[in-house]
Amino acid sequence: MLGLKLATDPRWVNIVESNIEEILTDHAWCEQKAASNAISLITYNSELEELVTELLIIAREELEHLQMVHDLIKRKGLTLGRERKDHYVNELFKFMKKDGSRKDALVDRLLFSAMIEARSCERFKVLSENIQDQELAKFYRDLMISEAGHYTTFLGFARKYTDNIDVDKRWAEWIEFETSIITNYGKQETIHG
Repeated sequence: MLGLKLATDPRWVNIVESNIEEILTDHAWCEQKAASNAISLITYNSELEELVTELLIIAREELEHLQMVHDLIKRKGLTLGRERKDHYVNELFKFMKKDGSRKDALVDRLLFSAMIEARSCERFKVLSENIQDQELAKFYRDLMISEAGHYTTFLGFARKYTDNIDVDKRWAEWIEFETSIITNYGKQETIHG
């Protein structure tokens, strides 16, 4: 469904399990960034009523996920660490087209957002199926479903708001680019790392 070409090696979960505090801290900050991204899209596209309405829902859900991760961190007696840089997302950001019309920029930003949600969904699936901690397995299964919904929302809006971009062709380019960079990841106890 997600169209990703390279699956995460399930052995990545062994790395994650070696430092649960780190993965949860990284995950919390990913949720904060996802909420900020939705708010940023609203700010720059406030005239698109349907987009604003849906992104308000997503922003709220992402903040709820941040709260859920934070609650989990506290329940486990862990500490929310400082914000982490997400090198994967930064590499994806560089692939975003910076030229063209305002609407072209919106479409590419939506595809960028869809890509992040797709990979997060895939990673949550791997966690839910392979992590030993049953509370975390259920937690990540539930979040995987939510991320899949966000992915389809962003992709759907990219198709809706395009004027002259072949969204399927551009999405294929995003998938190819993501495939070329994801091989560098899966070696750290971070959501995208």
